[in-house]
This record gives sequence, C-alpha cells and structure tokens, in this order.
Amino acid sequence: MTIITSKSEIRKIRDSGKVIKDIFVWLENAICAGVATGELDRKIETIIRKSGGSPAFKGYKGFPATICASINNVVVHGIPSDKNVLKDGDIISVDVGVRKNGYFTDAARTFGVGDLSDEARDLIRVTKKCLAEGVRFAVAGNRVSDISNAIEKDVRKSAYKEVRSFVGHGVGKDLHEPPEVPNWGRKGEGPVLKEGLILAIEPMVNVGVREVKVMKDGWTAVTEDGKLSAHFEDTIIVGKERAETLT
Repeated sequence: MTIITSKSEIRKIRDSGKVIKDIFVWLENAICAGVATGELDRKIETIIRKSGGSPAFKGYKGFPATICASINNVVVHGIPSDKNVLKDGDIISVDVGVRKNGYFTDAARTFGVGDLSDEARDLIRVTKKCLAEGVRFAVAGNRVSDISNAIEKDVRKSAYKEVRSFVGHGVGKDLHEPPEVPNWGRKGEGPVLKEGLILAIEPMVNVGVREVKVMKDGWTAVTEDGKLSAHFEDTIIVGKERAETLT
C-alpha cells in the first residue's frame, strides 16, 4: 500500500489527480446525445498525454482503451466504441485512471444525457452521496470497514442495492494495491487507516438486484436484471481529521 507524507509526494499525486479533475470538467460539456464513447476515449487519451501523464487503464491486463464507458445497465468496465452512441435519457459512467509523476490516480463519475427519468436522476444522486459518506470515514484511526459500512448504510436508505462483485482499493505507486475497500460491511473490521494512505473509494449502486454478470468480451459487467447502475469514485488521501480528495 502507498502511504505518502512528504510535501513533495503530495504535490506529485495532486498533480496526477488534477488531470482527472480537468477531464471531468471537460466531460460535463462533451457528453450529449449523438456522441460515441469511442470519440470520448480518444479525446481523453489526448488530454492525459498532453498533461505529461499516461493512461493507466490502456493495456492493463489487456484492457484496450483509456476509459471505461459504462452505459445504463453496464456496471463497470464498458469498452468504448464508435458503435456505442449516446442517446437522450442514457446515463453513462466514465471511469479513468492516470499515471503521472510516478503516481496513479483513479476516479469515476456518472453523467446523465439530456432528459433523465426520475429513477435515473435519483440513482445518480444516491450513488454520489454514498461516495461522500464513505470519504467522510477515511480518517486515521478508523478501519477500512468503517468506510464500507457508511456506504452500505447510505444505500439502504434507498430502494437500491450496493454491488458486491467489485470493490474499491488502495492506489498510488500501482493502480491496484491493498487494502480492498468493499462497499458493504460491519464497522470496526479490516486494517486500521493510517494518515497518508491513498485509497480509491468507489460505490457502485444498482436499481434492482446487486448481482452482475460479465459479458463474452471478458470485461463488460452488466446488471443481472438489466436495470440501471451508477458508479462514483475518487482517489483520496487519508487524513488525521478528514480525507483530502485528489480527483
């Protein structure tokens, strides 16, 4: 696991995280009906490389793209394509990783396309709030499962289900590091959080059942019942009193 404490280390990983912040700002205006996910992927790769970074996902275990673009019932790991064109009413999760200055950062947002259903709008609201709740417990002295429990409790206030097939994780010197950060669990379990620990916290929330299945491409994970899914993720630094969000 990566633990950073020096000002120079923190500056370096902040710079990596800023690239993702800039990508999300660009996406707010770029995502619209008629845009293909392949087009988004190429533009985001250009943004990352112009920043002096490199795409963290491209080539990782054979993944063929810079972003994961997951539309509607796709939970995670959707592969961008010029054939996948956004239409009014869709929701799309864009998950992106950056390596810069020797540090990885990883984050995701779910965006709406045009006029959304009430259900889609509420799912996005709930998932975003779950991320904020999890980050609130990323404090030195707490345990990993305190983050997990906070996410699960917030999901349970809705009619939705947290995904259990995928989890958050440590990040920093590598894209995926210990510890795993599930989106469910009892308080007070797992490793103790230390100040300076880098985590990627990422609730995935489904409208219907929590179960997912992976398609024949070996990557695209969809809800088992075909209903909507949303995904929010941030890379954070565990703090003494509160976490710092980098992305």
